[in-house]
Amino acid sequence: MEINKNLFLVNAAGRKVPEYVNGIRQTPYAGVGVHLPSGQKYGPPVASCVNYPADGNKLLPDLGTALLKAGLRDGVVISTHHHFRNGDLIAQQIFDFAHAMGFKNLVWAPSASFDCHKSLIPYLEDGTIHHIEGSMNGPLGIFTSQGKMQGMGVLRSHGGRYQAIQDGELRIDIAVIAAPAADAFGNATGDRGQAACGLLGFALADSRYATAVVVITDNLVPFPCVPWQIQGNDVDFVVVQQQIGIAEKIVSGTTEITKSPDRLYIAELTARFCDEAGIVKDGFSFQSGSGGTSLAVTHYLAGIMRRKQVKARFVRGGSTKYLVQMLEEGLTDYILDGQTFDMEGVRSMRENERHVNTSPFTSYNYHGKGNFSSMLDLAILGATEVDLNFNANVATHSDGLLLHGIGGWQNCLFAKCVILPVPLFRDRIPVIKDEVTTLCGPGELIDVVITERGIAINPLRHDLIDRLKNSKLPLRSIQVLKAEADALCGVPEKPCFTDRAVAVVKWVDGSTIDTIWQIEQQ
Repeated sequence: MEINKNLFLVNAAGRKVPEYVNGIRQTPYAGVGVHLPSGQKYGPPVASCVNYPADGNKLLPDLGTALLKAGLRDGVVISTHHHFRNGDLIAQQIFDFAHAMGFKNLVWAPSASFDCHKSLIPYLEDGTIHHIEGSMNGPLGIFTSQGKMQGMGVLRSHGGRYQAIQDGELRIDIAVIAAPAADAFGNATGDRGQAACGLLGFALADSRYATAVVVITDNLVPFPCVPWQIQGNDVDFVVVQQQIGIAEKIVSGTTEITKSPDRLYIAELTARFCDEAGIVKDGFSFQSGSGGTSLAVTHYLAGIMRRKQVKARFVRGGSTKYLVQMLEEGLTDYILDGQTFDMEGVRSMRENERHVNTSPFTSYNYHGKGNFSSMLDLAILGATEVDLNFNANVATHSDGLLLHGIGGWQNCLFAKCVILPVPLFRDRIPVIKDEVTTLCGPGELIDVVITERGIAINPLRHDLIDRLKNSKLPLRSIQVLKAEADALCGVPEKPCFTDRAVAVVKWVDGSTIDTIWQIEQQ
């Protein structure tokens, strides 16, 4: 009997999700901690040293040769990583070669994409690339929202990507790992070289589980390349070329403290809330992002820590110069780095043994024997939308356009206190909605929403409400904040969608939490 692969189900969050995505049956979201893994981890084919050079020299003359020897053919899944951000030069070269060779229906599985990857859109249009299993930011997101991608996109968190690869949901045929330094055996690191980017942790799952692994570098060093973040035992081929990344574009996005008075006030309120809630104390831990508001929160937290003479045991990164300053000043014992956002972070990782490189496995993977994120006392995160039930959205905007990946956002929701410092409205569009356009994180995991016009504590957090009951902070219900935003901005019309699903959002356990729909063209 033929299976109807156009069926939709309603998951435990009340969201309509496809039963099949790109021909593969899905598990609908069943609630936080409900879906449990079973079986064994996925494993790549067993290799033999007989098939590799006895002297350890795995060098090949160019990337094209390596791709063909790695098994490039129609329909394979090819992964890249995003450590170079807008400075990435490798993804384009891979698909230029594949297109020139006439290969079709390839699946691109990046750890994240950036605006520099909009040049791949013609290959999505002509069928060289069938679909993307990874973030679809900016132009790629708009392209997807318009229903132009042949297959259905799959968005996962950083930890969810590791989980999917480890569990065999996302089986990578060819992993191409661009490394700022490597030896001919394939040992590789990211903390040195002309394109130094810091950590290569997002490529770790690819190196361990892909069928074939290619390391490409512009800085070949004598064996051994240490400290190796990627181990040569996992690598099939090594390629050297003149340039793998544009150094000045590796630092992209906001890596400076916001100058907006409203955002600075939100950041100050957030730090004050953390202090009054008793979170800022000796030995606490926190993670905040690299956006302007999050960096300002870090700045204000550091000021409180100096005043109280307390030290964090560890801070989680995305490392930036602000976390490095805290480390070097003695405000934290360790930085546990999952991603390096600026050159000071790269320098610190290279020079300071207390700046420790980690991976999405140790930090975020939900199908592991515990991870770092649940050990955090505090996580400071952003959101495009929040609703009256504290559900949050980070993937789409209120116009329905897919513009952002998930990154580590979902994974950090398991911290002991999760705070979203967000403006009450952006461009006259309220951030607090009756219902989020796309559900990326369930409200039961989001504890506090802090805006320039007040602070809303999730009613589930009786402990926080009790601690702050005598506070002079502007505590309000989320309903009051929404009403104030609506009074100022009006209630915007909801976006109009077709009935075609263009992408799905995965939860940290691999289940499908929501669907992204094709927008109706005006």
